[in-house]
Amino acid sequence: MNYEDLIKDKSWSDHPVGLSGCRTDDYFFDSCDYDFTVFDDTSQTDEIFQFQNNIVRAHHGSFSETSSKKLIQYDNLKIIHDESWELRMFLSKIKEKRLNLYKDFAKNSLIESLFCCEKTKSGIKEENIFASCWQKCASYFLSEGILALNQYKPSPTHMLDALRKLEKTPINEKISTVNETVGIERSTPSLLERMLKSTIGFSDLVEKNNHSLVIQQKHDYFVKNSMLSDCYFYLGYINKENFVKIKNSIEKQPDLFHILKISFDVQADTNLLELHANQVQKSAHEILETVSRG
Repeated sequence: MNYEDLIKDKSWSDHPVGLSGCRTDDYFFDSCDYDFTVFDDTSQTDEIFQFQNNIVRAHHGSFSETSSKKLIQYDNLKIIHDESWELRMFLSKIKEKRLNLYKDFAKNSLIESLFCCEKTKSGIKEENIFASCWQKCASYFLSEGILALNQYKPSPTHMLDALRKLEKTPINEKISTVNETVGIERSTPSLLERMLKSTIGFSDLVEKNNHSLVIQQKHDYFVKNSMLSDCYFYLGYINKENFVKIKNSIEKQPDLFHILKISFDVQADTNLLELHANQVQKSAHEILETVSRG
Protein backbone atom coordinates (compact mmCIF):
# COMPACT_ATOMS: atom_id res chain seq x y z
CA MET A 1 0.00 0.00 0.00
CA ASN A 2 1.18 3.52 -0.80
CA TYR A 3 0.78 5.44 2.45
CA GLU A 4 1.28 8.84 0.83
CA ASP A 5 -1.60 8.17 -1.55
CA LEU A 6 -3.81 7.21 1.38
CA ILE A 7 -2.96 10.37 3.34
CA LYS A 8 -3.68 12.50 0.29
CA ASP A 9 -6.91 10.66 -0.55
CA LYS A 10 -8.27 10.99 3.01
CA SER A 11 -6.98 14.57 3.52
CA TRP A 12 -4.92 13.58 6.57
CA SER A 13 -1.88 15.70 5.72
CA ASP A 14 -2.66 18.31 8.40
CA HIS A 15 -2.38 15.71 11.18
CA PRO A 16 0.20 13.22 12.46
CA VAL A 17 -0.55 9.68 11.27
CA GLY A 18 0.78 6.35 12.54
CA LEU A 19 0.39 2.69 11.61
CA SER A 20 -0.32 0.28 14.47
CA GLY A 21 -1.67 -3.22 14.94
CA CYS A 22 -0.15 -6.46 13.74
CA ARG A 23 1.06 -4.86 10.49
CA THR A 24 3.83 -3.23 12.52
CA ASP A 25 4.91 -6.59 13.92
CA ASP A 26 6.47 -9.55 12.13
CA TYR A 27 3.34 -11.63 12.60
CA PHE A 28 0.26 -10.89 10.51
CA PHE A 29 -2.04 -12.67 8.08
CA ASP A 30 -2.96 -11.63 4.56
CA SER A 31 -6.46 -11.08 5.95
CA CYS A 32 -5.29 -8.53 8.50
CA ASP A 33 -6.44 -4.97 7.96
CA TYR A 34 -4.22 -1.89 8.11
CA ASP A 35 -4.71 0.04 11.37
CA PHE A 36 -3.98 3.75 11.09
CA THR A 37 -4.39 6.35 13.80
CA VAL A 38 -4.96 9.95 12.77
CA PHE A 39 -4.14 12.28 15.64
CA ASP A 40 -6.79 14.91 14.86
CA ASP A 41 -8.03 15.24 18.46
CA THR A 42 -11.58 14.25 17.56
CA SER A 43 -13.93 11.71 19.08
CA GLN A 44 -15.01 10.21 15.78
CA THR A 45 -15.68 6.49 15.74
CA ASP A 46 -13.40 4.19 13.77
CA GLU A 47 -13.77 4.30 10.00
CA ILE A 48 -13.39 1.12 7.96
CA PHE A 49 -12.99 1.26 4.20
CA GLN A 50 -11.16 -0.28 1.25
CA PHE A 51 -8.13 1.36 -0.32
CA GLN A 52 -5.90 -0.10 -3.04
CA ASN A 53 -7.45 -3.57 -2.53
CA ASN A 54 -6.76 -3.48 1.22
CA ILE A 55 -9.09 -3.00 4.16
CA VAL A 56 -8.15 0.03 6.26
CA ARG A 57 -9.30 0.86 9.77
CA ALA A 58 -8.81 4.49 10.75
CA HIS A 59 -8.79 5.41 14.44
CA HIS A 60 -8.90 9.01 15.65
CA GLY A 61 -6.45 9.79 18.44
CA SER A 62 -5.49 12.58 20.78
CA PHE A 63 -2.18 13.54 22.38
CA SER A 64 -4.08 14.17 25.62
CA GLU A 65 -5.26 10.54 25.82
CA THR A 66 -5.08 9.00 29.31
CA SER A 67 -6.68 5.57 28.83
CA SER A 68 -4.07 2.84 29.23
CA LYS A 69 -6.11 0.60 26.90
CA LYS A 70 -5.73 3.12 24.09
CA LEU A 71 -2.17 4.16 24.93
CA ILE A 72 -0.76 0.62 24.77
CA GLN A 73 -2.13 0.37 21.23
CA TYR A 74 0.47 2.98 20.32
CA ASP A 75 3.27 0.73 21.57
CA ASN A 76 5.45 -0.01 18.55
CA LEU A 77 3.43 2.42 16.41
CA LYS A 78 5.15 3.26 13.11
CA ILE A 79 5.18 6.95 12.24
CA ILE A 80 3.81 7.57 8.74
CA HIS A 81 3.37 11.35 8.79
CA ASP A 82 4.60 13.73 11.48
CA GLU A 83 5.75 17.10 10.19
CA SER A 84 5.46 18.75 13.61
CA TRP A 85 7.30 15.93 15.46
CA GLU A 86 4.46 15.91 17.99
CA LEU A 87 3.83 12.22 17.44
CA ARG A 88 7.49 11.37 17.91
CA MET A 89 7.52 13.16 21.28
CA PHE A 90 4.23 11.56 22.29
CA LEU A 91 5.55 8.06 21.57
CA SER A 92 8.70 8.83 23.54
CA LYS A 93 6.57 9.57 26.62
CA ILE A 94 4.62 6.36 26.15
CA LYS A 95 7.84 4.38 25.93
CA GLU A 96 8.99 5.80 29.27
CA LYS A 97 5.88 4.53 31.09
CA ARG A 98 5.28 1.48 28.89
CA LEU A 99 5.41 -1.19 31.63
CA ASN A 100 3.15 0.80 33.94
CA LEU A 101 0.60 1.24 31.15
CA TYR A 102 0.46 -2.50 30.51
CA LYS A 103 0.15 -3.20 34.22
CA ASP A 104 -2.64 -0.65 34.62
CA PHE A 105 -4.52 -2.08 31.66
CA ALA A 106 -4.07 -5.60 33.03
CA LYS A 107 -5.51 -4.60 36.41
CA ASN A 108 -8.46 -2.85 34.76
CA SER A 109 -9.19 -5.93 32.62
CA LEU A 110 -9.06 -8.23 35.64
CA ILE A 111 -11.36 -5.95 37.62
CA GLU A 112 -13.77 -5.90 34.67
CA SER A 113 -13.58 -9.69 34.61
CA LEU A 114 -14.59 -9.84 38.27
CA PHE A 115 -17.43 -7.40 37.64
CA CYS A 116 -18.69 -9.61 34.80
CA CYS A 117 -18.51 -12.66 37.05
CA GLU A 118 -20.71 -10.93 39.61
CA LYS A 119 -23.14 -9.93 36.86
CA THR A 120 -23.23 -13.56 35.74
CA LYS A 121 -23.96 -14.94 39.20
CA SER A 122 -26.56 -12.33 40.08
CA GLY A 123 -28.07 -12.85 36.64
CA ILE A 124 -28.44 -16.58 37.30
CA LYS A 125 -30.28 -15.90 40.56
CA GLU A 126 -32.53 -13.34 38.93
CA GLU A 127 -33.02 -15.45 35.79
CA ASN A 128 -31.58 -12.65 33.65
CA ILE A 129 -31.24 -13.76 30.03
CA PHE A 130 -27.92 -11.92 29.64
CA ALA A 131 -26.15 -13.84 32.45
CA SER A 132 -24.44 -16.12 29.93
CA CYS A 133 -23.22 -13.13 27.90
CA TRP A 134 -21.61 -11.62 31.00
CA GLN A 135 -19.81 -14.91 31.61
CA LYS A 136 -18.30 -14.86 28.12
CA CYS A 137 -17.13 -11.29 28.68
CA ALA A 138 -15.54 -12.32 32.00
CA SER A 139 -13.44 -14.96 30.24
CA TYR A 140 -12.28 -12.59 27.52
CA PHE A 141 -11.37 -9.90 30.05
CA LEU A 142 -9.31 -12.51 31.92
CA SER A 143 -7.43 -13.33 28.71
CA GLU A 144 -6.77 -9.60 28.19
CA GLY A 145 -5.36 -9.27 31.68
CA ILE A 146 -3.02 -12.24 31.31
CA LEU A 147 -1.71 -11.03 27.95
CA ALA A 148 -1.23 -7.47 29.19
CA LEU A 149 0.95 -8.71 32.05
CA ASN A 150 3.11 -10.24 29.31
CA GLN A 151 3.23 -6.88 27.51
CA TYR A 152 0.93 -8.05 24.74
CA LYS A 153 -1.71 -5.60 23.53
CA PRO A 154 -5.18 -6.85 22.55
CA SER A 155 -5.23 -8.12 18.97
CA PRO A 156 -8.32 -10.31 18.51
CA THR A 157 -6.95 -12.15 15.47
CA HIS A 158 -3.81 -13.33 17.23
CA MET A 159 -4.78 -13.45 20.90
CA LEU A 160 -5.46 -17.18 21.18
CA ASP A 161 -2.18 -18.02 19.48
CA ALA A 162 -0.38 -15.58 21.79
CA LEU A 163 -1.92 -17.29 24.81
CA ARG A 164 -0.69 -20.67 23.56
CA LYS A 165 2.88 -19.39 23.23
CA LEU A 166 3.27 -17.73 26.64
CA GLU A 167 6.02 -19.12 28.87
CA LYS A 168 4.91 -21.13 31.87
CA THR A 169 4.51 -18.98 34.98
CA PRO A 170 1.99 -19.07 37.85
CA ILE A 171 0.03 -16.24 36.20
CA ASN A 172 0.17 -17.68 32.70
CA GLU A 173 -1.07 -21.04 33.95
CA LYS A 174 -4.46 -19.36 34.38
CA ILE A 175 -4.76 -19.61 30.60
CA SER A 176 -6.33 -22.99 31.29
CA THR A 177 -9.29 -21.17 32.84
CA VAL A 178 -9.76 -19.18 29.65
CA ASN A 179 -9.62 -22.33 27.54
CA GLU A 180 -12.14 -24.10 29.77
CA THR A 181 -14.67 -21.26 29.92
CA VAL A 182 -14.59 -19.56 26.51
CA GLY A 183 -15.92 -22.56 24.59
CA ILE A 184 -13.34 -22.99 21.83
CA GLU A 185 -13.67 -26.78 21.97
CA ARG A 186 -17.11 -26.37 20.40
CA SER A 187 -15.84 -24.73 17.21
CA THR A 188 -16.97 -26.36 13.95
CA PRO A 189 -17.37 -24.80 10.48
CA SER A 190 -21.17 -24.87 10.70
CA LEU A 191 -21.22 -23.27 14.17
CA LEU A 192 -18.72 -20.61 13.09
CA GLU A 193 -20.87 -19.77 10.08
CA ARG A 194 -23.86 -19.14 12.37
CA MET A 195 -21.73 -17.15 14.81
CA LEU A 196 -20.34 -15.09 11.93
CA LYS A 197 -23.75 -13.98 10.69
CA SER A 198 -24.88 -12.97 14.17
CA THR A 199 -21.55 -11.29 14.99
CA ILE A 200 -21.84 -9.20 11.84
CA GLY A 201 -25.44 -8.36 12.69
CA PHE A 202 -24.52 -7.27 16.21
CA SER A 203 -21.59 -5.23 14.90
CA ASP A 204 -23.82 -3.46 12.39
CA LEU A 205 -26.27 -2.61 15.18
CA VAL A 206 -23.65 -1.27 17.58
CA GLU A 207 -20.76 0.05 15.48
CA LYS A 208 -22.37 0.99 12.14
CA ASN A 209 -18.97 1.35 10.47
CA ASN A 210 -18.46 -1.50 7.97
CA HIS A 211 -16.61 -3.63 10.52
CA SER A 212 -18.44 -6.51 8.86
CA LEU A 213 -15.90 -6.30 6.01
CA VAL A 214 -13.10 -7.17 8.44
CA ILE A 215 -15.08 -9.79 10.34
CA GLN A 216 -16.05 -11.64 7.16
CA GLN A 217 -12.50 -11.57 5.83
CA LYS A 218 -11.03 -12.85 9.08
CA HIS A 219 -13.59 -15.66 9.35
CA ASP A 220 -12.91 -16.79 5.79
CA TYR A 221 -9.16 -16.84 6.39
CA PHE A 222 -9.44 -18.80 9.62
CA VAL A 223 -11.79 -21.42 8.17
CA LYS A 224 -9.77 -21.78 4.95
CA ASN A 225 -6.66 -22.43 7.04
CA SER A 226 -8.42 -24.80 9.48
CA MET A 227 -7.91 -22.39 12.40
CA LEU A 228 -11.34 -23.04 13.86
CA SER A 229 -10.50 -22.40 17.53
CA ASP A 230 -8.82 -19.09 16.61
CA CYS A 231 -11.90 -18.09 14.63
CA TYR A 232 -14.19 -18.93 17.56
CA PHE A 233 -12.04 -16.88 19.94
CA TYR A 234 -11.88 -13.98 17.47
CA LEU A 235 -15.64 -13.79 16.94
CA GLY A 236 -16.30 -14.02 20.67
CA TYR A 237 -13.84 -11.24 21.45
CA ILE A 238 -15.42 -8.94 18.85
CA ASN A 239 -18.81 -9.56 20.46
CA LYS A 240 -17.34 -8.85 23.90
CA GLU A 241 -16.07 -5.48 22.71
CA ASN A 242 -19.45 -4.52 21.28
CA PHE A 243 -21.40 -5.89 24.24
CA VAL A 244 -19.33 -3.75 26.61
CA LYS A 245 -20.08 -0.64 24.53
CA ILE A 246 -23.80 -0.97 25.31
CA LYS A 247 -23.60 -2.72 28.70
CA ASN A 248 -25.36 0.13 30.50
CA SER A 249 -28.40 -0.12 28.25
CA ILE A 250 -28.41 -3.84 27.47
CA GLU A 251 -31.15 -4.63 30.02
CA LYS A 252 -33.50 -2.35 28.10
CA GLN A 253 -32.93 -4.32 24.90
CA PRO A 254 -33.97 -7.92 25.68
CA ASP A 255 -34.57 -8.59 21.98
CA LEU A 256 -30.80 -8.47 21.45
CA PHE A 257 -30.42 -11.77 23.24
CA HIS A 258 -31.72 -13.57 20.16
CA ILE A 259 -28.67 -12.45 18.21
CA LEU A 260 -26.24 -12.64 21.15
CA LYS A 261 -27.02 -16.23 22.09
CA ILE A 262 -25.75 -17.27 18.64
CA SER A 263 -22.92 -14.76 18.22
CA PHE A 264 -21.53 -15.59 21.71
CA ASP A 265 -22.48 -19.30 21.50
CA VAL A 266 -23.76 -19.06 25.06
CA GLN A 267 -24.41 -21.86 27.53
CA ALA A 268 -27.98 -22.66 28.58
CA ASP A 269 -26.90 -24.87 31.51
CA THR A 270 -27.00 -22.56 34.55
CA ASN A 271 -24.98 -24.97 36.69
CA LEU A 272 -22.16 -24.96 34.15
CA LEU A 273 -22.51 -21.21 33.77
CA GLU A 274 -22.04 -20.66 37.50
CA LEU A 275 -19.11 -23.08 37.56
CA HIS A 276 -17.40 -21.12 34.79
CA ALA A 277 -18.07 -17.82 36.56
CA ASN A 278 -16.50 -19.17 39.74
CA GLN A 279 -13.46 -20.48 37.85
CA VAL A 280 -12.83 -17.13 36.16
CA GLN A 281 -13.45 -15.22 39.40
CA LYS A 282 -10.95 -17.36 41.29
CA SER A 283 -8.27 -16.95 38.61
CA ALA A 284 -8.77 -13.19 38.29
CA HIS A 285 -8.60 -12.75 42.09
CA GLU A 286 -5.40 -14.79 42.34
CA ILE A 287 -3.70 -12.87 39.52
CA LEU A 288 -4.67 -9.52 41.03
CA GLU A 289 -3.26 -10.58 44.39
CA THR A 290 0.00 -11.64 42.74
CA VAL A 291 0.26 -8.36 40.82
CA SER A 292 -0.49 -6.31 43.93
CA ARG A 293 2.27 -8.08 45.89
CA GLY A 294 4.68 -7.37 43.04
